[in-house]
Amino acid sequence: MEIRLAGTGDTAGWLALVEQVRDSFPGLESREAMEEHRKTVLAFLARDEAICAVDGGRLVGALLFSKKAGMLCFLAVDERCRRRHIAQSMVEYMLTFLEPDREIAVTTYREGVPEGAAARAFYKRLGFTEGRLTEEFGSPVQEFRWKRSKGE
Repeated sequence: MEIRLAGTGDTAGWLALVEQVRDSFPGLESREAMEEHRKTVLAFLARDEAICAVDGGRLVGALLFSKKAGMLCFLAVDERCRRRHIAQSMVEYMLTFLEPDREIAVTTYREGVPEGAAARAFYKRLGFTEGRLTEEFGSPVQEFRWKRSKGE
């Protein structure tokens, strides 16, 4: 398993992964939304703010983050590769690109939404704490925040 910055050569594999998991994310329902996501991915790639996990030549994990905003913007792992700590490894790699004292934010579905149960448990396991309730792409979401402890 290789965790690394994604490049433009990873775009096709990235979009294939997103196509597989898109029902789990608000805002990816239509062909137009998927095209917007492709444009977003290309912009993040250009800023070195896209991380991928590659296993056997196949892209199995994708993460977008913003250095400026201190935000984990998108995180997905191939359904066949879950429970192998790929998401955790990508988040840990992301942290190497952020200032040590930088607080990180991420949003996911609110409590009680089945599509968000695994993500909420994952972020809590990593030490993220629940924050404000908001909306994204017309879906109710909750922000989670994380900051390194002294000595991390």
